[in-house]
Amino acid sequence: MPLRAHLPHACGVYIMRGADGHVLYVGKAKDLAKRVSQYFNPNKPDLKNQTLAPLIRKIDYLSCASEREALVWERRLIYRHQPFFNALWKDDKSYPYIKLSLQEDFPRLSVVRKKLRDKAAYFGPYPNVSAVRSLLKLLWRRKIFPLRPCEYAFSLQHPLAQKKIRSCLYYHTGECPAPCAGRISPEDYRRIAKDAHCFFSGRFSQLRKRLTGEMAAASSSMDFERAARCRDNARALEHMSEQVRYEEIRPEQVESGLRDSSAVTDLQEALGLKTPPHHIECIDISHLFGRQTVASVVCFMAAEPHTAHYRRMRIQRTAAQNAKDSAPAEESGGNDDFASMAEAVERRLRGLIKEGSPLPDLLLVDGGKGQLSAAENALQALKLHVPLAALAKREEEVFLSGRPEPLILERRRPALRLLQRLRDEAHRFAVKYHRLLRKKALLGDRKGPPAEPPKKKGASP
Repeated sequence: MPLRAHLPHACGVYIMRGADGHVLYVGKAKDLAKRVSQYFNPNKPDLKNQTLAPLIRKIDYLSCASEREALVWERRLIYRHQPFFNALWKDDKSYPYIKLSLQEDFPRLSVVRKKLRDKAAYFGPYPNVSAVRSLLKLLWRRKIFPLRPCEYAFSLQHPLAQKKIRSCLYYHTGECPAPCAGRISPEDYRRIAKDAHCFFSGRFSQLRKRLTGEMAAASSSMDFERAARCRDNARALEHMSEQVRYEEIRPEQVESGLRDSSAVTDLQEALGLKTPPHHIECIDISHLFGRQTVASVVCFMAAEPHTAHYRRMRIQRTAAQNAKDSAPAEESGGNDDFASMAEAVERRLRGLIKEGSPLPDLLLVDGGKGQLSAAENALQALKLHVPLAALAKREEEVFLSGRPEPLILERRRPALRLLQRLRDEAHRFAVKYHRLLRKKALLGDRKGPPAEPPKKKGASP
């Protein structure tokens, strides 16, 4: 397999290593496969590429949800490994943080470059410093978190001199709550600081709930000015919450991400796939003697569960056939498993096509040759070409299309562990739904709950 063939067409960070495993270069890309291919283009007269490409022996990658996340990953990895070919970040330049000085009696918000052990709250880092400053100005202008903008050092024990208070422009214009002059109580001012902490920590629902409660209380007490302020702040949070949602990356996440990408690469090699299985879906069937037959669909992106694409369904055509069949359900259960799998695969893929969503890089079914054959029949009926595999529970054998004998992978191999995680998750999800239907049936509701949860308009399958 070519050195870069295991990279997916996804956003992320790539890590180029030499023969001794040392990191040579770290970069980010919207499309990992396309970006890395440029380094090996002989027609591109780039001195860095011509020097770097012959030294590369291994390429790791980390999939990211967005370009912003990739930028932060890149910064952390460069700072950690100090690669020779990364000259951009070797000056120790860092992204800005938002600092909330909770260690002070009257906290304030500011933009800083370093985190100190001073009991303040830090949020970030944020790749775009201008966007951070604009956000803080917006929060100040709309008086969502009207904390003092000054840098005066004062506290409850050491109040600010009256001369400095009278010379403050923010005090005279009323833009500042002026805790230095006693215009706001320390408790109310602290409450504003706590709201800011909730906001930058991502606890938006908690903050909106409190603002809604305060708005109702203010309306009841005829304090309509305060009620309107709470209402405006709650609406502003709705618009701005997504702009600052951020999860700080920890060192252990780097190692976890590398393990996941290595597992995807190993699975590509083990199954002989042309492209890396970045997007994998697994289907499992669950029933009890042919009753309450259900199917589950779980999705992994970059070797991690992507629950937004999880689906569950009640098997319909097989259940109808059982109702007409005079044979006991126990005697026809095996054949029903195959028919149920074919129906589940067909319905899932039809749903993806209808929504215009991409097909998975690999479709895994729980079972052996029979389930694999049923899935192949469903694909042929839809005239689709999707890589297929089946994982049998007893010996953990992997069955592949066009291969008569099962593939036996080492127990410790990352590829097998990834397949097992998918299979086990699909089984858990299917059994959970099957038990729910059985409970409904025992309570007298023979129809049970709807087969699939209602989808929001525009949601992906």
